[in-house]
Amino acid sequence: MTEDEKKLLQAKHRQEAVEARNRQKERKQRTRRLIQQGAILENVFPEAQIMDLDNLKMELERRLSAEVTEKH
Repeated sequence: MTEDEKKLLQAKHRQEAVEARNRQKERKQRTRRLIQQGAILENVFPEAQIMDLDNLKMELERRLSAEVTEKH
């Protein structure tokens, strides 16, 4: 392997490491956002804590569609 090939391979590995760090950072930001949104949901709608996910989704859809209907 020539010196140029080694440098090219190193540059490729550095780029892959940067991309991996960026993906990890994005995942952490998403996780934080989801946790914060869940906390807000539970604060505004405490019943959410005891509902299973399917029922929670249906209830939110029902309430939001009713809200849109009321506005029109």
